[in-house]
Amino acid sequence: MIKAVLFDFDGVLTLDETGSQSICNYICSVTGIKKELFYNAYREYNPDLLIGKIRHEDIWEKICDAVGCEIEPAVLYDSFINTPINRDMLRLAQEIKQRGYTLGMVTDNKVDRIKSVVDYHKWSALFDVISVSGEIGSGKNHEDIFLTTFGRLMVKPEECVFIDNTQKNLVVPAGLGVKTLLFDYKKNDIAGLKSELSRLGIDIGNMEITGI
Repeated sequence: MIKAVLFDFDGVLTLDETGSQSICNYICSVTGIKKELFYNAYREYNPDLLIGKIRHEDIWEKICDAVGCEIEPAVLYDSFINTPINRDMLRLAQEIKQRGYTLGMVTDNKVDRIKSVVDYHKWSALFDVISVSGEIGSGKNHEDIFLTTFGRLMVKPEECVFIDNTQKNLVVPAGLGVKTLLFDYKKNDIAGLKSELSRLGIDIGNMEITGI
């Protein structure tokens, strides 16, 4: 029996495929820096940011030097909370929560970014557990982030469903016994996702959620 539904963040709960895309889009829109220039400077540090080896404050001056522009750190943090949220998916998450299921977020991400987003949207009441690669030290290509999540939720892998927008991120959890669902963020097929969840025994029905 399914007890917990786990959501990826970028490309599932958000409208952009990746966090780097959201950060780049916002910063370039408010500074006028060319996207390719900023992205090339940022992606050099992205792998280490994702596993918590470095933090944004460690490399921000280097990024500013690389793009030839002094960017206030506040602009970076504004980019976090201006991440475009998928409101339809958020409603679905709330529907699932109201049905009595446990919710988790499992994401390859930076700790400061996710903390900013969660605090801004007050999601600590929605998600019972939020597992971030930058905190755990490894991402969804390793078992650690999932095993940590199961332990925090006190559930077995076979009692979980994991939703992600990238096929390769489903390999490890599926190998552990998790039911996995691939979400096509480009189509934003929430109805199709509901159908797949229903097939797994999670009947959402036609609940109406307001106030989002």
